[in-house]
Amino acid sequence: MVGEAKLIKNRVTKPVSRDDLFHFIKSAISNEQQQTDPFYVLDLGAIRSLVETWFDNLPVVQPFYAVKCNPNPAFLKEMAALGTGFDCASLPEIETILSLGVSPDRIVFANTCKPESHIKYAAKVGVNLITFDSNCELEKIKKWHPKCALLIRIKVPETSGATFKFGSKFGALPEEIVPLLKAAQEAKLQVVGVSFHIGSRAINFHAFEDAIGAAKATFDTAAQLGLPKMHILDIGGGFTSGPKFTDAASAVKVALQKYFPDELADGNLKIIAEPGRFFANSPFTLTTSVIGKRERAEVKEYWISDGISGSMNFLKYDHDEVICTPLIVKNPTCKELKTWSSTVFGPTCDAADTVLKGFELPELDVNDWLVFHNMGAYTSSRGNDFNGFKTSAIPTIAYEN
Repeated sequence: MVGEAKLIKNRVTKPVSRDDLFHFIKSAISNEQQQTDPFYVLDLGAIRSLVETWFDNLPVVQPFYAVKCNPNPAFLKEMAALGTGFDCASLPEIETILSLGVSPDRIVFANTCKPESHIKYAAKVGVNLITFDSNCELEKIKKWHPKCALLIRIKVPETSGATFKFGSKFGALPEEIVPLLKAAQEAKLQVVGVSFHIGSRAINFHAFEDAIGAAKATFDTAAQLGLPKMHILDIGGGFTSGPKFTDAASAVKVALQKYFPDELADGNLKIIAEPGRFFANSPFTLTTSVIGKRERAEVKEYWISDGISGSMNFLKYDHDEVICTPLIVKNPTCKELKTWSSTVFGPTCDAADTVLKGFELPELDVNDWLVFHNMGAYTSSRGNDFNGFKTSAIPTIAYEN
């Protein structure tokens, strides 16, 4: 039913050092003498390290990477090679993953409202694990993919402090669960488990206890209604790398042991998750060139070759810390240089295309560079081609030690 995700340990699992990264970027720039367009560097070792970290901390939870977070082909290829599953939300995403040679049983079609043509395609190619949270979706699935296995997505208590909450759009309300399970039963559709999402960029991981408790209640309700025993739990996303991940993993393990001790002991429960940001964010570095400058009232102002309409679209709604490092052609180390309060604009004619304000930078010239770190999550995937600056055309250079 659900493909096994196993870490493939056959290559370096160490992220590249900052010094090595900058050496590589400088080599890439010098090799292309006229290079002024933005480009990404993808650290393959960082991906492997993150997958290893996941399995070290959550060995019973199979990660199904959320493709929407960053569908970069080189990144997806590496994730596929490492044995992860994939959370797809559409026909094109499924096509992309299958084109990598991934078995369809390593895909969960985790969009609770899908076009009928996408459901038909899933049936055709053998993607057989699908989420739902409405009667309308059940009707479409009965018509076009009646033999698939279903996960009922539930709305869980919003106690995670997440930056982005999903309960207003996704998940069956508590009072809707019984009617939906009965409707699936009457339609002779197979509901095999429960899915939920505590929200993106969560900070209170005790929310997993509330959510897993709600999932367990749904398992029990299904049993009381006479449905076949459920055996899949999808704990969604909300994970970030670093110390927060170990906290989240600990909370998940405690909650699983509290609510599913027997199932864990007998091995009859498949547990999956849908992390996106955890895997995609840190392996990507964006390198942008300075294309213009001016000075106003002691503030240095710069234009760079990518911006808010492109890879930094996330700054419109996600006020995350921007980690930016200058790379000056004449002084690559930038040591002992005076810094100035600076504003950095993107390249478009949109006045809102402002990347940084009040940011301390040494004085830069045209054709110097600004390097942005941790630029893999919802960056290129959310950008557009406004004013002809094509986010979709920004190349990625894969790098490993």
